[in-house]
Amino acid sequence: MGPELDSVWGRLHKGLDALAIWVDNSYQISWLLFEMSMFSNLFGKKRSTEQPMTAPEQAQVEAALQQIQDPYLKQDLVAADIVKAVSVDGDKRKVSLEFPYPCAGIQADLTAQIQAALGGDVEIEFSTNVQPHAGQNQLPNMASVKNIVAVASGKGGVGKSTTTVNLALAMAAEGAKVGIMDADIYGPSQGLMLGVEGQRPQPVGDKHMKPVVSHGIQSMSMSYLIDENTPMVWRGPMVAGALQQLMTQTLWEDLDYLFVDMPPGTGDVQLTLSQKVPVAGAVVVTTPQDIALLDAKKGVEMFRKVDIPVLGVVENMSTHICSNCGHTEHIFGEGGGERISEQYDTELLGNLPLSLSIRKQVDAGNPTVLSDPDSAEAQIYRDIARKVAAILAKRGKAAPAAFPNISIEED
Repeated sequence: MGPELDSVWGRLHKGLDALAIWVDNSYQISWLLFEMSMFSNLFGKKRSTEQPMTAPEQAQVEAALQQIQDPYLKQDLVAADIVKAVSVDGDKRKVSLEFPYPCAGIQADLTAQIQAALGGDVEIEFSTNVQPHAGQNQLPNMASVKNIVAVASGKGGVGKSTTTVNLALAMAAEGAKVGIMDADIYGPSQGLMLGVEGQRPQPVGDKHMKPVVSHGIQSMSMSYLIDENTPMVWRGPMVAGALQQLMTQTLWEDLDYLFVDMPPGTGDVQLTLSQKVPVAGAVVVTTPQDIALLDAKKGVEMFRKVDIPVLGVVENMSTHICSNCGHTEHIFGEGGGERISEQYDTELLGNLPLSLSIRKQVDAGNPTVLSDPDSAEAQIYRDIARKVAAILAKRGKAAPAAFPNISIEED
C-alpha cells in the first residue's frame, strides 16, 4: 500500500500545483482586463459637453425646417410639432422626427429636402406615434384598437370591398398595424380577397377568438365561420347581433387602424355600428355615375346624422384603361366624386381606374398593393391611406409645441 499511496499523493500534488498556476494566471488576466477597462473608461470614452445653441443658430435651423412642408398635414415640420430633437455632433447634424400618422412612403423625399435645407452631413431619424381618436357619442374605445374607420358605399358594385382591402394593405405598407372587419354579413368577401378563404379563427376560451392573419393584416369575417355556399338567411336583429359579437369577441392585437368593410346601403348594420362601436371616421366609396352618386349622398347624410365624421370620398372606376393600348375614357361619367366632396365639404381622397389587373389580383387573394406595389394604382392606394391617417391625426390636435431645445456635442 506504501508505493500506491505515494503515487496518489504525487498525482495530487501535481494537480494542486497546476491549479495554483491556473488560479494565478486567471488572477493576472482578470487584473489586466480590469486595468484595460479602467483605461478605456478614463481615456477611451467619448467626452461630450452640451450647451444651448445660440439664438442666431437656433433661428437658422428653425427657419430651414420651417421651409419644409408636410404634404398631408399641410403644415411645416415645426408648426406640425414633428421635429422632436435636433443635435449637432461635430460636423454631423441629427434630426429626430415623430409623425402622428404612418408615412413610410414619403420619408425618402423628406430626407432629401432636409439634407438640402441644412446642408452638410445630416442624420434623420423617423418614428410614428399614432394616437387613438374618440368615436361618436362618447362611446368608449375598444381594447387594443386605436382607430376604427368604416368604409361604406350607398349601393353595391362600386368596388367598396376592393378599396377596403387595398387601403388596409396600403396603410400597413406605410408602417401601421392594421386589421379588417368584414361587416358584410350577407355577402362576406374579405376572406377571398386576402387569400384565406376556408380558414377558421382559433378559439380562445368559450367566448373569444383570434383574428385570421394574412399578408400581415388581422381580419375577421363571417366567411371564416360558415361554408362558402351557405346563405345567411337572417333577419336584421340577428345580423346586428352577429356584427357586435364579431367586433367585440375578436382578440385584436394592438391595432393602429381597424377598417370595417360595411355592407352597401343604410340598414341595420350601419345603425348598429353607429350605436355600439366607436368609429373615428368613415370613407365613402362611389363611382362617377349619377345613380351611384345619389346613393353615396345618402351614405354621407347617414354618417352625419349619427355624428361620425366623413374623412373623404374615394371615386372608383373613374376611368377605363384599355389593357391593349392603354387608352383611357370616362365610361361612367366624370367629376362625380369631386362634386359630392365639394357639396359636403369633405376631401376627395383619390380617383382609381377601372383596371383589369385590380380585379384579377384581388380575385386571386393577392391585392394590387401587394402584387404590384410599384404600379400607379398601388401608389394611389398608398396616397389615400396617408390622407386618411393624416386627417384623423389632425382631429383634436393640440396647439403646436415650442421649437425643441437644440444642443451641441463636441468631441
